[in-house]
Amino acid sequence: MRAIVQEKYGSADQLHLRDVREPMPGAGKVRVRVRAAGVDQGTVHLMTGLPLLMRPAVGFRGPRQPTPGLAVAGVVDAVGEGVTTLSLGDEVVGTGRGTCAEFTISRADRLVEKPATLSFEEAAALPVSGVTALEGVKDVGRAAAGQRVLVIGASGGVGCYAVQIAKALETEVTGVASAGKLDLVRDLGADHVVDYAAGELAETTKDGGPFDLVLSIGGNRSVRSLRRLLTPRGTLLIVGGDSTGRVLSGLQRPMGAALISPLVRHRMPFFIASDKGAALQSLLGLVHRGLVRPVVDEVFELADAGKAIRYLQEGRARGKVIVRVD
Repeated sequence: MRAIVQEKYGSADQLHLRDVREPMPGAGKVRVRVRAAGVDQGTVHLMTGLPLLMRPAVGFRGPRQPTPGLAVAGVVDAVGEGVTTLSLGDEVVGTGRGTCAEFTISRADRLVEKPATLSFEEAAALPVSGVTALEGVKDVGRAAAGQRVLVIGASGGVGCYAVQIAKALETEVTGVASAGKLDLVRDLGADHVVDYAAGELAETTKDGGPFDLVLSIGGNRSVRSLRRLLTPRGTLLIVGGDSTGRVLSGLQRPMGAALISPLVRHRMPFFIASDKGAALQSLLGLVHRGLVRPVVDEVFELADAGKAIRYLQEGRARGKVIVRVD
């Protein structure tokens, strides 16, 4: 089969399309013929091997999984022993290992039926980023009707879902994004939009704040400055950032916030999204009801997966970046 392969940690320049052996599913797993794969920050971290803190789990000197990609939409091609929930020919969406390839292996409990109303490209835009937004806003952030929610990085892969989910929960939403992407944030339902480069958020969000929940997805604003935007008992949830530190990288702010959370009135929990199919099924429930829609920006062919990842890293994406596999 054809697959994108990397021999060492590094930039997207060292990703190459190669012929490799087709994988076979073990017990409790299935093989999926990939039709589309989603690109997200998790893909970037596994490609670069940063932060270094994660290398004991993913490989010290090089990636244990040489093919990048987590989110997948495709067709079940082979079924391992003990799998009863999926059958050959089922169209599915979820997460797998090395999805930038013609085939990937996934645990059966990490896949759900692909809605017939969605294309494979649209479906592949939902796992990882969509689930992160759902669990961040609803489960961990505890957003509720009538509250005020601020989404920093509202036009990105996670942010575009966070805005929609917060609106589905009947909150008042303020979205922060670069000037050229504010139209998208408005279209997603945000009540207020703020230019990311406009200055101090405390000054530019007077009409929308203070906030019961601040979801910080992009940028590198300090925990102290973000806390100034909260109500006295508000919640700060940091799920990403632009830190360049090699050891902790983007984990520095959320880990720091979680450490001081017990000492202050604000809630600042550390958060890692689930990859279980049940979480994705909950998100699909909102899609079926017309409350959430996938936002696909650019679609790249498999041979151009490196370009897709670079496009994401450059901050150009308006929503999700997808790799299509014919």
